[in-house]
Parts: sequence; structure tokens; C-alpha cells
Amino acid sequence: MSVRDTMELKEEAIRAQYDAALGLVSGFDHAPRLAKPLEAAVVAERSPGIGTRPRFRSTVPGMAARSTARPGGVRIAERVEGLSDGLVSPVQAAALNALRRALAIALAMGETFAAQSGLAELKRANLEGRVPEAKRAEFGELLQAEALVVLFTFANATAFLIAPHVGTQPVELGEVEEVLTDNAPLALQGVLWELDQDIGALATDDARLVAVISGFAEALMKKVQIRAENGARTSAFTSGSWKVEADQLTIAGFKPAKAAKGGQIVMAFKSPHEVVGNHIAKYQSLKLAKMLMAYDFERRLNPFAELGGFIFTFMGDGKPGTGKTTLIQMMAGLLDGYCKTAGYPFRYQNFSIDQIDSYQGKSGQNAKAFIDAVIDPGVIGFGTIDDIDQVAGKRGDRQSSAGQQEVTAVFMQAFAGAGTVVRGNCTFGMFSNYPENVDDALRQRAGARFLVDGPQTKEDYIDILSLLLGKGHSIPVGDHQLFAAQEIRKAVAASFEGYSKPHEEGLLKVWEQTAATIGPLDTIAKIGAYLKAIQAADDRFTGRAIKNITDAVKVRAMDFELPDEWMEEPDLFLFKPYDEKLGMIKGLMQPITVEMVIQEVNRYADSEFRYADKSDEVAIENAVRDMRRMEEAKKRYLEGRG
Repeated sequence: MSVRDTMELKEEAIRAQYDAALGLVSGFDHAPRLAKPLEAAVVAERSPGIGTRPRFRSTVPGMAARSTARPGGVRIAERVEGLSDGLVSPVQAAALNALRRALAIALAMGETFAAQSGLAELKRANLEGRVPEAKRAEFGELLQAEALVVLFTFANATAFLIAPHVGTQPVELGEVEEVLTDNAPLALQGVLWELDQDIGALATDDARLVAVISGFAEALMKKVQIRAENGARTSAFTSGSWKVEADQLTIAGFKPAKAAKGGQIVMAFKSPHEVVGNHIAKYQSLKLAKMLMAYDFERRLNPFAELGGFIFTFMGDGKPGTGKTTLIQMMAGLLDGYCKTAGYPFRYQNFSIDQIDSYQGKSGQNAKAFIDAVIDPGVIGFGTIDDIDQVAGKRGDRQSSAGQQEVTAVFMQAFAGAGTVVRGNCTFGMFSNYPENVDDALRQRAGARFLVDGPQTKEDYIDILSLLLGKGHSIPVGDHQLFAAQEIRKAVAASFEGYSKPHEEGLLKVWEQTAATIGPLDTIAKIGAYLKAIQAADDRFTGRAIKNITDAVKVRAMDFELPDEWMEEPDLFLFKPYDEKLGMIKGLMQPITVEMVIQEVNRYADSEFRYADKSDEVAIENAVRDMRRMEEAKKRYLEGRG
């Protein structure tokens, strides 16, 4: 939608609906038509994502027996105020204000739609009893379309306005059922009745109140979107867009608006000096955090993404206990601090095994929601996928559930699909103790590889012991300079030099054979011959691998850290115009060398050979186990017959 297509939804039109909106929040009578009151729906939960309302199982003592009946009808304001101890809290006031504002916006949008679609004239004719017979079908269709428009706008505006107050409190809601499309007023009454029911059953404090309202709005949007796919006469709504200037809310058909808000992060952040060992992974994380901050919100592009040195996805692998979680905590902490200094919205999301659902399609929806939240161009985003080998299943693996397969498909499309756009405002980190169990195609979509191997040297072990012991002791350090070995530049240089030759045995053989045949790898042609030899040894080494290597080389060409003062004083860099930022970054770039290319080839190929060897070994062990089971089964069968 271009800027010229966007119209203003005038503030006076919205405020003209405040009395009507307040009336809906204060109270009205409604007899549910499609849904049942929650107190009548006490049935055993079948599976996450399935079942009659409510789908949740309350964990609050006494909640199972708590009545949700509302004598006299729906009283949302009274319901919300009843959560307090006599004085309405700021969060409760904000929630009620958001609901009233969203209702007023929805009603104003409904009037706008009616005027543009011809419904307003038909309503006047109906009041006067002069709707022609030929127009009656159109009149009914337009009333249904208006109901869908008003419902979606209400849900959209509610989700947008409540977003700044959303925390980490989880709450599980079922499908919204009381969706009536006879007309707009009845439609709003139906969903508000159902929201009142959910608040009464689930909202025990302010955090859960906000979670219920936000979750309900999201569920309602999805429901209306599905209805609108087959809805008639909605073109007056879908063909334009409207801006609510006071809220910076854009209404663009049945498309959710994203609030550029970060939400609170509940995490124990780690400082860089608390990450011992893992030099390359630590260095790349530090660089990546600063790279993200170069994102230009006006241009919606990052200079690093334009220059080709931006890490959109990376894979962190290593043995259990080597520091993957610490690395996440460090990077999230850095980004959180940088964004607070600059006043940028920061959003951190983690996708875990908990979001794999037995209900068909729900796991894929969860994965898509995770991706959408992180790539939102209005925020700086950091998404992590912990234990990706458990979350995303291998295609063709009988042990992978349907939910895991759905997640794999969503991630593959998001990370390197036809519609993937890398703006440079976000990055995704996949972490695993067993990367060999990750689908090959998904693993290769990780542009960078962070080997998280933990402490390696004697100095590393002394440093981590001292760090974890803390200061509550009087044991002398001895002959050792604490954290001198963690000096990042020196450690990283040594780590990169270590890849002048491969580490993995299989790859080392390929390296030695190639060098013996064509001599030193000092030209593009010779390096290309080496790459072909690697592919001959492992056919999973494809063109995507070459792209990942060249991207890593471009990152090395930007082997500089943006100065700390650029992060601390935003005016020095962050707030500069895009073209000026681009020029400043170009001025820091280094030339690409043969050594860089060879090191990155070996580093990437090492990881693939490591994964392949482990994967093959696992497959062999599983096959042997299956053969032994069959042998034992055959033996027992024959013994039984005898």
C-alpha cells in the first residue's frame, strides 16, 4: 500500500463514538447464541489446541469452582475493577482505556465503510421501509461485511494498544466462538460477552488480565480473517488503508498492525567478560549486536545488509555445558542495553519444544507467529531456537512428529525462502547439542557457524573457576593474570589462524590430497578446485554452502567493531542519515584476502563434516539397534513355536 492510498481516520470521528464505546465497556445484556458460559464447560481437556471452551486448565487454587455467571449481563469495567483491592491499578485503567479506544476506532471504521460501500444509504432506506426487493440480498451481505470490518478493527486496535503492557505471563485461550455477523452492534456485543467470560475465568491479576485481552484480540483477528476469505462486499475495506494519527495505528484491510514495542525481557543478562572461551562465537556475537544497531528505521534497511556482511541466521553448536545459554544471555543483554540508550524498541523471542502442539497446524502457526514477531521492521529483533534438533524434525524421519515437521517447513521458508527479505533489523540463532540431528537443508540455512566449545586452555579453566567462585572467599589467585587470555582480539586472531588447515579428519584428507595435486591454494581457481573436492567427498556440500562461506568472508572484511562510543552516544552514528552511516561503515572495511577465504572454507566445511560424521554414526547405531531387536524378536518367536 503506497502512502498516497492511506487516508486519515479522523480523530473527531473516533471521539464521536466514545459514548457508545463506553456503554459497551460499562454494561449491556447479551444472550449467547454460539458459545456457552464457561462454568458450563467443565470437560476434560483432550489436547492443546483441541476441545470445547475452555481449553485451559486453571492452576489457580479455587478457580475451577469460581462462577463466571454475570447477573444483569456483561459488565467488563466492573469485572476488571473487581481485580483490584478497591483502587483501580494503572494497568487496569490502561486496559479499560485501550478497550474503549479500540471500540471507538472500530465503530468509526464501521461508519466509514458504510459510507464508502453504499451501506449507509441502504440503512436509511431500511428505516423508512423502502429497500427494494432487488437490493435486499446486497443489504444483508453488506451488513455482514460491516460486522467483519468492525470486529477485525476492534481486535486489531486492541492488540496494538495493549502491546506496550504485555509481559511474559502465559495464558491459553481457545477459539473465539461468539462471532455473530448479523450486524456490527450485535457482533461487538457477542465478542465482548466472550471476552468478559475469559477475563472472569483467567484474569487473577494485572499481568494475566493483559495477557487475556491480548490473546483474545489475536485469536479474534485470526477467526475474522478466516471468515473474511469467503466474505462478500468487503472491497471498500480491503482496497484502502487508514491511519489513526494519535495512536500511529495503520488499518490496512484484514492485516494485523504490529506495535513497535519491545516488551520486558525476563533474563539474567551476562557481561562479555563472563563468557570464558568460545572466542570466535563471542566475538561474532559482539559484532552482530552492534551490526543490528546500524539499522535505519526510516529507510528500513541496514547498511551491513546492503554491503553483504550481515548475519541473518547462525547456528551455535557444542557439547552440553559449553556456554550456549550464556552466549544468548550476553547478546540479549548487549542489545537490550544498546536499544535503551538509543530509545529503540527491542524484542527478544525464544522458540522452544513447549510450542510444539499435537493439534494439526498449531505448531506451524506458533512458528509463524514467532518469526513474524522477530522480523517486525519496527523493532530490533533477536530470535533464538533452543535445542533446534528437538524442535524442528528431520524430513522423512519417522521419529519426528507432524508438529516438528510443520516447524521445519516454516523455518526453511522464513530463513531462505522465495519471499525472505533481509532488512538487517533482526537475527535468528539456532542452538543445539546435537546439530547432526537437524535437517540438512535447515542447518545449511544457518549462514554463520558458532562453535561453542567452552573453555579450552589451562588459563580458560582458571578464569572460569575464579568467575564462578565469586568474591566470597580469600583464596589467592596465584601465578595467573585473570582474564588476560580472554582478551578478545588476541584470542580471535589465534582461533582464526587455527583454521589455516582443517580440523576434521575427513576434511584434512581432502585438503592434503588437493594441496599435493595443485599446490598452495592462492588463486580463486585453486580454491574452487578445493571446494569441488569437498563436494566429491560429501555431496551435501552444495551451492548454498558456498554462499554461506562467501557471506562469512564478507563479514570478515568487516572485521571491525563499531566503536563503543557510537553505541553510547547515538548522535555519533545511530541517529545519522542512512547514506552517512553507509559511508562511515565503508571507511572501516578491510580488503578480502586469500587467507580469509581459506579459513572460512575450512571453518564451514569442518562443521559440515563434523555433523555428517556424527549423523552417519547415529544412523549406523540406530540400524544396528534395529537389527538386534529383530534378531531377538525372531529368536523369541521361534522359541514360542517350539
